[in-house]
Amino acid sequence: MRSTFLIVFLSLNLIVAQSEDEKQLKSIYDMALTNGKAYDWLNHLSNQIGGRLSGSVQAQQAVDYTRKQLDSLGLDRVWLQPVMVPKWVRGTPEFAYIETRPGVTTNVPICALGGSVATPDSGLKGKVVEVQGIEDLEKLGKDKVRGKIVFFNRPMDPTQISTFSAYSSCVDQRYSGAAEAGKYGAAGIIVRSMNLRMDDYPHTGSMSYGDTPVQNRIPAAAISTKGAELLSTTLQLNPDISFYFKQNCKQFDDVQSYNVIGEIKGSTHPDEIMIVGGHLDSWDLGDGSHDDGAGVVQSMDVLRLIKASGYKPKRTLRVVLFMNEENGLRGGNKYAEVAKSKNENHVFALESDAGGFTPRGFSFDCSDEDFKKIEGWKTLFEPYLIHMFIKGGSGADIGPLKDENLVLAGLRPDSQRYFDHHHAENDTFEHVNKRELELGAATMASLVYLVDKYGFTTPKKVKG
Repeated sequence: MRSTFLIVFLSLNLIVAQSEDEKQLKSIYDMALTNGKAYDWLNHLSNQIGGRLSGSVQAQQAVDYTRKQLDSLGLDRVWLQPVMVPKWVRGTPEFAYIETRPGVTTNVPICALGGSVATPDSGLKGKVVEVQGIEDLEKLGKDKVRGKIVFFNRPMDPTQISTFSAYSSCVDQRYSGAAEAGKYGAAGIIVRSMNLRMDDYPHTGSMSYGDTPVQNRIPAAAISTKGAELLSTTLQLNPDISFYFKQNCKQFDDVQSYNVIGEIKGSTHPDEIMIVGGHLDSWDLGDGSHDDGAGVVQSMDVLRLIKASGYKPKRTLRVVLFMNEENGLRGGNKYAEVAKSKNENHVFALESDAGGFTPRGFSFDCSDEDFKKIEGWKTLFEPYLIHMFIKGGSGADIGPLKDENLVLAGLRPDSQRYFDHHHAENDTFEHVNKRELELGAATMASLVYLVDKYGFTTPKKVKG
């Protein structure tokens, strides 16, 4: 009889707790959908400031704007964390054409890859060798690559349901293509844009020369998917064609910028820190609405929604707007460096950096025990059509914090349209749906509430 009573008592407590959680989540979602601030904040970032490349005037304007907005929320503390960032400037618009015979040319859309060197002032013209990946260079050898423009044309795999998996499977040619092709004597490289859609938008992104001496670095540009198809088909018909491109980009000395941080002090466990964040910088071609203006404003609204709901966090809750995710990860590394130097105890970190589309769930980098507890919250999200809780992966900016004391998480929106806009001129405010953006903010705030209320099962080592 006694054991039966205990089971009934515990079951009733669980029902009461779940009912309270359901009410709290509904309150958060209702506020986000009727009185959300994320869309207005994004409107300003996108349409009044624009693309926010690290080291630019626009990046500093974004720092000033978001700090002012966080100040207005009545948080316990708002501050700027200095960080040195690279300053790369695109210069005048790039230009390229395919020449099938002398004087017969067809213009194609290109853009310099972030960090690339410029072409000569008169541009670069050469014969083209097409490859499907870096491994093809070794098969061709120096004799067939020397002096040529290497055209990396491996597309994203359309059979991958996760478009991020498709992106990961071919982004190495963008990041390392110039360094590897340069070893074989290539004059320059052209890379097919990381995009599943056929369009005329070239997609930029970071690239690295590795340890290549400055004087040996070759120019690197992305070509639109339609341009890539045209170039490939033309090469099949006439392997003797030439390609010309001109770009005027330049790398300057590092400059100072900032991570923007706001904090609500925990009521009972102030030394345990939870963070939500996105990256404040973007590429310069569009206005960075999806990558990652959406994540920035969603993270800001998490703190506002938590405060407005009347819930008082037991643990310290921070929003961190990271600078320089796109071409250096300096902001994420600096935040982790400072946190570790102060011996801060971070227990949870959540990042939104996958666009402002309809939220589908989360990914978690954590122990099996913690993931089992997190899965127990899944039913609370199902009324909001949040059904995907997966183990593995989080976010680039929060990655440097990783240790055994920390659960990392990433918001996972629907990914099917993300790479239509990623790093391209059409990553603009008009392509963000207000309701989808607000649902993402509410979903993040709801997870933060549950983590703060219940904590995790894995015993945490005491630091120090």
